[in-house]
Amino acid sequence: MTSQLPESDSTVLHLCHPTPDECVTIWTDISALWRDSLTLPVFLRESSFLAAAPLAKDGGMTQWILVDKHQPPDHRRILASCESFRKRSLQSDRDGNIKESTIHGIASVFCSSQYRRRGYAGRHMAEMAKALRSWQADGGTPAIGSILYSDIGKEYYAKLGWKPNQTNFHFEFPPGDVEWPSSVHPLGTDEIADLCRRDEMMIRKAMSAPEPSINTRAVILPDVDHMLWHISKEEFASKFIFGGKVPDIKGAIVGKPGKQVWAIWTRRYYDHPDAESPNNMLYILRLVIESDKTANRPFPCVNSEDVAAATEPDVLESFQSVIQAAQHQAKAWRLDRVKIWEPSVLAQRLIDASSLEYKKVERQTESIASCLWFGDDKSDSPTEEPVLINNEHYAWC
Repeated sequence: MTSQLPESDSTVLHLCHPTPDECVTIWTDISALWRDSLTLPVFLRESSFLAAAPLAKDGGMTQWILVDKHQPPDHRRILASCESFRKRSLQSDRDGNIKESTIHGIASVFCSSQYRRRGYAGRHMAEMAKALRSWQADGGTPAIGSILYSDIGKEYYAKLGWKPNQTNFHFEFPPGDVEWPSSVHPLGTDEIADLCRRDEMMIRKAMSAPEPSINTRAVILPDVDHMLWHISKEEFASKFIFGGKVPDIKGAIVGKPGKQVWAIWTRRYYDHPDAESPNNMLYILRLVIESDKTANRPFPCVNSEDVAAATEPDVLESFQSVIQAAQHQAKAWRLDRVKIWEPSVLAQRLIDASSLEYKKVERQTESIASCLWFGDDKSDSPTEEPVLINNEHYAWC
């Protein structure tokens, strides 16, 4: 009976990890919100499958529950739940000194309807904030914070310490009734790891450059595990929707080395394509323009000279071709829009200079990147919070 539930500030409540049977209970409870176009049985299989996918496997993902410590496993009320993902990250100071670090991504925050409005979700998140400071810290890379993507606006999580990022916007393009651009090479899964390594080298170079106006920068690295987690989710859903058929084009690249432009993407089927009003997306997980001097930097630190130096006709043509390739794939795979989150200042200028149809959307309620920075426990004085670099869709989970 709910009248026998403990108060949210009770000392009997604690965080722990669910059993396999409790995981099934959690996935069943959250299915109405997050199963997208899948049936419940298929969503349960997908949840188990994704727990063993890149980024999640080998302890990369951890499931958490808030329970009464006196109740035994498999016979206890799950008052709130979520999962965390260990994400490789970098931080650098104003002089460009880099440190390896971890940022924990929080996903699937849930409180069942019979336990809501009792403060359990708030208690759960307060316990998470404490637990993640030291979680998996024995590998020598300290956790500097955590990030979640709120679908309930900016206020609720901000009150719990997860403040919305200064920017949360994206660009949308319609699916294209166009041919695949002849100059563009389609990317397969086996090509992604090398591109991620090249991308990381460019990020490290940018993070090592001084930014005198910013005390601390932080970035979640767009590594191959992030990309493959999204691709694993895409492929599982595609097999269900299209009778085993899986898209083999995972992105596009064009140009000669040194001036290449590439994008890695994923398809998300929130609804079945045959639904009355589907709302399905091709998300560009990561866009890279090799000659882009505005990339991997805080937006306020970019100057007009950096933009002008890289804005060349061949760069514009390459960029537009990559977006058109994404539009081609959106049309081919019955997706309703192409989205790219917070591209670089140069990429934004290229969008504006192109002949592409687009709109810019400032997100106010959905996918609000919200960060809790841990700071320095050894210091009595408050530390300035890092500026998050590359608030792009690859880091969403």
